[in-house]
Amino acid sequence: MRKHYIDNLRWIILLILMPYHTAMAWNSWGEPNYICFEGNRFISSIIVFFSPYFMPLLFVLAGVSTKFALQKRSNKEYLVERVKRLFVPFLFGTIVLMPIMAYLADRFNYSYSGGFVEHYTIFFTKYTDLIGADGGFSLGQFWFLLYLLIISAIGVGVITLSKRIVLKAEITIPFWLVCLWGLPLPLLSELLSIGGKSLVEYMYLFMLGYYIFADEKIINKAEKNCWLLFGIGLVATILNTYLFIWADKEFVLINTVTKYVSEWIMIIALIGLAKKYLNFSGNVSSYMNKRSFLFYIYHFIWVVLFQYILYGVVGDHSYILFMGTVLLAYGATFICCEISIRIPFMCFLTRIKYSPKK
Repeated sequence: MRKHYIDNLRWIILLILMPYHTAMAWNSWGEPNYICFEGNRFISSIIVFFSPYFMPLLFVLAGVSTKFALQKRSNKEYLVERVKRLFVPFLFGTIVLMPIMAYLADRFNYSYSGGFVEHYTIFFTKYTDLIGADGGFSLGQFWFLLYLLIISAIGVGVITLSKRIVLKAEITIPFWLVCLWGLPLPLLSELLSIGGKSLVEYMYLFMLGYYIFADEKIINKAEKNCWLLFGIGLVATILNTYLFIWADKEFVLINTVTKYVSEWIMIIALIGLAKKYLNFSGNVSSYMNKRSFLFYIYHFIWVVLFQYILYGVVGDHSYILFMGTVLLAYGATFICCEISIRIPFMCFLTRIKYSPKK
């Protein structure tokens, strides 16, 4: 039976990426970005508010989906499907879309004056911080597809091994213990970390999704306690944002605690809220489920393009630039999705089912 609340929560989280990636242009801590404006603490607060939990939540949901997928497929069938689903779009994004974003970044941030064809070679030969703000090689948002592919392959191995060495017995995990499973996150976050994205941390979250959040008893308890957990998570999230962006002094320990409490408790709370309020299907959810993967693939290039264009039109008016970029990029991304889903070759590149207009 399909878990509609998992699908609905996933596409809602993906929609947040648009304002999140738009806001990165104004980050106040000096992180390189494809388009860089002067730091703005109000806009930066959007990034810090969502960053602790929204990508970790996607890995947890991927683990849950894997649990149900392996009930219908063999390990080999699952891995073949993962490679087809993730590797081709990863190559498409890295080879076709990312060079465009890096080219615009080099022109905007470093006044590059050469042509795109010339810069295409630069993209694949210039390796610096892998962020791409200087025109060098970058995976952009496609790091997620690569990580998910690697984690899925390792995860199947771990799952297969665990079935062989662990006794097949039903274990009831107390819900209070589930709330403590986030304690290792600060220790894992720096392991195999590339650009601040820890392969070990996301692997841990993926496996928790498989073993913990695919358990209906745990989900029911998360649903029952969702508002209490959301309140705790929201307080931690607000404190984390204040301490990181607005506080005049650094409170490293407290800031770290609030960040990881926000990450883990918000994951549980949002899954519980989704089970309570989003466990349905309809026209909107069906539409978004079919296009959410395309949205992820295309959204960032439109953010960068519209920031590049609008800056030349309205100048450095931060809030006009921010809102204009978000609105135009949403529109352009969905138009792009509608075009792409009706072209067989584009469906192959993005591994989306062909949907001709009727």
